[in-house]
Parts: sequence; structure tokens; C-alpha cells
Amino acid sequence: MKRALQLNDSVRHLNGVGEVRATALAKMGIHTIRDLVRHFPRGYENRGNIRLLTEGTDGAKSAFLLTVGTVPKTVRLKGRLTITKFRAFDESGTIDVVFYNQDYVRQVFQVGSIYRFWGTLNQTKSKWTLSSPAYEPYRPNGSLPDYISVYSANSAVNGKILQGLIDMALAVPIEDYLPEDIRLRNHLPTLSWALKQIHHPDTPVFMELALKRLVFDELFCMSVAVSANRSRESLPRVPSCSPVDLSPLLLALPYQLTGAQKRVVEEFKNDLISPQRTPVSAMRRILIGDVGSGKTVCAMAAMYTIAKNGYQVALMAPTEILATQHYHDIAPLFKQLGIQTELLLGSTSAKEKRRIYAGLIEPEAPISVVIGTHALLNNKVEFSKLLLTITDEQHRFGIEQRNALSDKASAAHLLVMSATPIPRSLALALYGDLSISRLDEMPPGRQKVDTFVVNESFRERLNGFIEKQVEAGGQVYVVCPAIEEQTEDVVPYDADEVPLTSMQPTRRRPMKNVQEYAQQLQAALPHITIGTLHGKMKSAEKEAIMNGFVGGDIQVLISTTVIEVGVNVPNACLMVIENAENFGLSQLHQLRGRVGRGNRKSYCILVSNFTGDIARQRLDVMTKTNDGYEIAERDLALRGPGDFFSSACNSEMRQSGGFNLRLAKCCDDPSLMHAAFQEAAAYIQKDPQLTLPESAPIREELTYYFNSTENSIS
Repeated sequence: MKRALQLNDSVRHLNGVGEVRATALAKMGIHTIRDLVRHFPRGYENRGNIRLLTEGTDGAKSAFLLTVGTVPKTVRLKGRLTITKFRAFDESGTIDVVFYNQDYVRQVFQVGSIYRFWGTLNQTKSKWTLSSPAYEPYRPNGSLPDYISVYSANSAVNGKILQGLIDMALAVPIEDYLPEDIRLRNHLPTLSWALKQIHHPDTPVFMELALKRLVFDELFCMSVAVSANRSRESLPRVPSCSPVDLSPLLLALPYQLTGAQKRVVEEFKNDLISPQRTPVSAMRRILIGDVGSGKTVCAMAAMYTIAKNGYQVALMAPTEILATQHYHDIAPLFKQLGIQTELLLGSTSAKEKRRIYAGLIEPEAPISVVIGTHALLNNKVEFSKLLLTITDEQHRFGIEQRNALSDKASAAHLLVMSATPIPRSLALALYGDLSISRLDEMPPGRQKVDTFVVNESFRERLNGFIEKQVEAGGQVYVVCPAIEEQTEDVVPYDADEVPLTSMQPTRRRPMKNVQEYAQQLQAALPHITIGTLHGKMKSAEKEAIMNGFVGGDIQVLISTTVIEVGVNVPNACLMVIENAENFGLSQLHQLRGRVGRGNRKSYCILVSNFTGDIARQRLDVMTKTNDGYEIAERDLALRGPGDFFSSACNSEMRQSGGFNLRLAKCCDDPSLMHAAFQEAAAYIQKDPQLTLPESAPIREELTYYFNSTENSIS
């Protein structure tokens, strides 16, 4: 007797899947039957919205209920091309229906039969055609589904084939891993029902209910996995440090620490120091602080403590500019205090690299602090007494890169820093494997950046304002969401194609791009020096442009969001952000933080023609507060957690080779997120290491989200 199919079986077990098709599916990330049922639609064709022919739009897809009016005829053209054509009609008019290289349709369509067609109308002169439409026979007493799933596919496995395979996969029994009490308490449907409805929704309400369940699953599993990791993680023991008098460091600073900074420094001290000099558990901590809140100074206190105890520190930044900036801020002060600090970059000369390599492994008096980029991960970089690793702008690094730096020591403390304020509930889920320190107080004297929202009608005045700032000696950032002019005009989704979630736009709006904007601004202000910066440029080009801006040679820098990482240009006093509605509030706040860092009065101008209520409310938040944490909470309430997941969590989890959020990154329901996190926390409290028999289904579900249980959840 043939064994019943199971979710973890290879797709090769399905009818119609041979080696070639299995290879094509593997390129789409589909290896098992479970992968198939979770290959979610990117949207739905709304074929239930039947239109009259006269209501159709040239070039747009629509659904029509048409009667076949003439006998289909096939004409053979040059080569192997054939065209099969017939006339069809409804009460408003007639149209030519055309199929290419599908001779068999002559046997399908009979005069007088009625079909529901879905396709693109094309008008040539006064003649209308419907080219190669999808079709289904209409039966007055039968029912046709209103929504047909649209999938990301490839040339070897088209959407129709993929739909058939998914339907076969949905016939496999799907057990629900979620405990029944959690499911009922949160008013969630069963997993089997949700998966079937997400692929074949009966109604929009059922579609949303299915999506709610599947988003809850991702959030719940992510939170459980992070918490389970931490509960079972046995932190290595490392040498403790003796108490260190920080007063020489603090007296050398040109300012006093804020209350928040003092609290964070005390938290570091408690992690690093044991009065009895007995080994301590390695610190694993993230320092989250708003732009300009003083994270680097807190890190310096930890670095000072480590160095004065005779050990080494490595600080890794994502760009050479930021690493160099840290070096110039830290090295002179540490030199006064007797601490040797070096800078190691990819561009560092070979001779200088050899000198630093040798100094780091010197057994008696090694280099105490090294600051650098990914160059620190080079196999030639070895340490004799490394005890603390720090990564700045942590979202730019994957977990593997952080670990690669920590692995330079047999055991070391870990500190990561983030300038993205994150709501507390999200921080616990995203960084539950780390202790969290928060800087929630700004140093006195930090400038408030006045922020305004304008539309395109202000363009001439905006150019004049840019000119005014430059003439007064200031510098200007302009951020655009695109690099170059978009070749596609509109519509990732057709007029009657429904996106999977409400977070996905139904129509692409024209976006300002770096190259075109630079040309336009240069034409309007020919006497101003303008530079452009974007991610497609080579590293050396980007470094040269940024150095030109830092040095004042470039007056206006037009860029994509690559300038988000914290480069300090005190002379920059104006930030202009085009198509501001395309950015999350936290990202807008990060970008705004590039100005207001010096003595000049600073401004941020958000340019948006978007008139939606939510978009307007979101941008208005930016005009009313400069508090990053308040902005993050408002963004969470207005936009939902998707903005945080798609940047911080999804990138980090994916880089680590594990968790990949598919639907939750588009989640717009904070209450659903909170419910999932609370349920996960309660479950882990009951079974911290997921060892109880009733936790077996959850453990199995987690293996789907992670590459391997050995690496991720056990």
C-alpha cells in the first residue's frame, strides 16, 4: 500500500514533478510539499468584478462575461506562428478574441456558449481585441471563484502549473501546531483552513482572516525561537575585570554624561566587573539610542574599562567613513589616557596592515583598541587578549558577521549598537537574545530640527531655500527613493488585481530619482557644487563623494538612503526628503538626524504629493516631535510593525541563515503583534527549552522557519 504524502516529503512525490521541474521549483525555494503550500500568492485576480466591454480600459486587465458569436478560425503565419480568432459579444458590444499558437481552442469554443474571460483589452484604431485571455465556462446554476491567485513563477513553472501543484499539496493533511487554547483565545482559524483560504479565498473577509492566522504564526514562532535560544544558551565564562576609576575619561570629555548615559555605563560595569575577580558570563548586550544620544561615549566607558585591565577591544563599523570618524573621535582622547588605538580599513596600506597585525598579537603590550570595517574579519587579524567586540549600526551586519568578530577570541563580551529607536515590545522580540540598554535622554544643547511637509507646488521656493542655505555657508542633503528614472510607468497590480495585503500599493507612483534630480537642480542652481551618491556606485566612488561632502567641497549631496548610516557632517543644515511617504517614520527620523549636528539652525523638508489620511498623519508626526522613541511608537500605531520587520528583523534573521518573515513584514496590525508576542512569552515561561511532549509540534514548525534545529533552536 502506497504511503500517504506528508508535508516534509519532496515535491518529487507529486504527479507531474520530474527532475527538470523539481530543479525549476528548487530555484524558487520550493523543495518540499510544505514549501508549496507556503508559496503564497503575491495577489489575486478579481475575476468576480465583471465589466461590460464598453467599461474596459485599453491596456488593463479586466473580467468579461461574453457569448461566442462566430466559429473560431485558425490562420497560419510565417514560421510556426498561428492565430486563432473569433468574435464574442455582450450587451454593450462585440470584440475579437485572439489566441496565439493555441490551435486547440477551436474545439473549446462553440457558438452560443458563454465564458468568463480575463485578459487585457487592446485597441488598434477603432478595433478592440482581447488577446490570449484566461477563460472559464459560465453556468448559470454553477459558481465561479471571484478571486484567482497570482503567483511569482518562472519560465519553467508557470502560474497555471504552480497552481495545480499547490492544489495537490493542499490535499495533504495539515496538522495544526498551535495549541488549541492559544488559537481560540485569539479567535484564529485552523492552519489547514487558513492555508486553503489564502490560496483560494471565498471572500475578502476570509482572505483577511486567513492572513491574520498566518501572520500570527510567523510572529509567534519568531518570538518563541528567540526566547528559547536565550533560555537554553549557556554563555561562555570570561575573565572578569577589576573596578576602574572612570574619572580620567569623564574629565577629558568636553561635556557631562546625561542621566541615561550614566545608567547605561552602570549596566556595562555590572556586566564586565566582578570584585572577586572570578570569571563572569560574557556580556551580550545591545545599546539602542536615538541619533545624537551619545552611544559612542557609553561604549568608550566599556572600552576604557577593558583596556585598563590589560585586554583588547575591537570596534567594527559598516563603512570606512564611519570607522574613520570613530577613530578620530576616540583615538586622540584615548592617547591622552595611555591607550593605544589603531585604524584598520580595507584601504589601509599593506605595510600599515602588517604593522597592526603584529601589534594585535604582541603578547606583552598589544594594541589595546582597534577600530575598523569588515577588514577586521580578515583571517590575518589575530588578537592576543581580545575581550570585547563592538559592532556599530548593527542592522548593517548579519549575526554571522558579528559572531565572526567574536570568534577572534576564545570567549569575549559582545556589544552591538543601533541608532534606530524601536518600541519596547518589538525590541524584546527582535533582540530577545541580547540584554537591552536604552538611551532615552538627549544631551543638552542638541539642536531641534524644524520639520515641514510640502508638496510639489513648493518646488521653486524649495530650490530658493536650498540656495539660501548654501550661500550662508551651509550644506544640504537631498534624499530620493530611486537611483534612476523608472522604466515601468505603473501598476505592479492591475486595476482589478487585489494585492495579498493592504500594505502593498496597488499602483506605483512616480518617484524622484537621484540622477534626474541632480540634473534638474544643477540647471536651476548652476553655481552650486552638487554630488550624487547611491548604492550602485563602487566603494571607492562612494568614499570619494562622501569625503568631498565631509570636507565641504560638495555643497549639495543628492543621494539614496545610503547616507542613513551615521556620518557626522556638522556643517549640514538642511535635509530634503523626496516622496517622503515611501519611507517609514523611523527611517525618516534617521535621515533627519544627519542634520542639526553643528551650530547652524537646521531644517528638514518632507516633500510629498500623497493625500491619503494615514500618510498625512504619519508625516505630521515628524513635524511635531524630534523624539525617536515617540516617533517609533506612533509609526507602530499608524503603519504597523511591518516597517520594522522588513528592515531590522527580516534582514538580520535572513543574514543569519535562518528566520525569513514572509507575511509579517507587511503586517499593519500592532494588536496582532502584541498578542503573538505575549502568547510566545507565556508559552516559553511554561516550557523554556521546548522539551515537553506537547511542544513537539511547535518544534517541528520552527524547523520550517530555520535552516536547522541544531543551529537555531536547540
